[in-house]
Amino acid sequence: MNGEIISADSRQVYRGMSIGTGKDLGEYVVNNQPIPYHLIDNVEAGDSYNVHRFQQDFQRAYSNIQERSRTPILCGGTGLYIEAVLKEHQYTAIPVDENLRETLSHCSNEELLQKLHSTPSAYTPLADTSTRKRLIRAIEITLFLQSYPLSVIRYPSINYQIFGLDLPVEERRARITRRLHERLQNGMIEEVQGLLAQGISAEKLIYYGLEYKFITEYLVGTLEYGTMVERLTIAIHQFAKRQMTFFRKMERDGMNIHWLDALLPMEKLIEIILNLDMSC
Repeated sequence: MNGEIISADSRQVYRGMSIGTGKDLGEYVVNNQPIPYHLIDNVEAGDSYNVHRFQQDFQRAYSNIQERSRTPILCGGTGLYIEAVLKEHQYTAIPVDENLRETLSHCSNEELLQKLHSTPSAYTPLADTSTRKRLIRAIEITLFLQSYPLSVIRYPSINYQIFGLDLPVEERRARITRRLHERLQNGMIEEVQGLLAQGISAEKLIYYGLEYKFITEYLVGTLEYGTMVERLTIAIHQFAKRQMTFFRKMERDGMNIHWLDALLPMEKLIEIILNLDMSC
């Protein structure tokens, strides 16, 4: 497709975080030809990255690829990042309010929902409340909009098609478990040790979640190895389930996803994609 990949993975932006984020850069070579990629390894580990920065970085990469008459292919598992650029989200630049977050952290989910709907704004009907973290962010945005006018950032509309790889649940779970054990055997713990040795705090690595959270807790002595592996396995399975829930929400919101049977041979998947009408 004469394409270049733009990563929509919220953690693959970090340098030095390769095994735990599954960059698998060896797969970016097909028939001895390197596939160009963007938004991987462009932020120092320990830095903070968010959807607003991603929108800006995406627009630069997208424009650059188009100027060279190539096809931008956005790939990744962070559904919020994908949705933010395809639906042109306007509220991502609203700042974080740490004091408000601390106050809201003591509320139940029911109390948070009540607070969101008692302080309506233009954002309220668009808010994603699928997790506690996103519910708190939604309240943060609605309260900000009540006090400050928002300078809307207009991004160019994008003509797109969305493809999703669909696997039976048990096969997905088996692949996740197998992949985790392969990474543990191939340097993932040493990768986290190296990040700690560089001076990145344990708190920051725990903030990055999943592999970095649980392996850091193991390395600082909070968890035994077996407990770490067990809890990490459960957490990744739960994360994959939430990913699918988010993609189904995108469909309910009117974004058509062409689901492909991921058990089919790669050649067949390519044939299906290339034969699809890409004009819409």
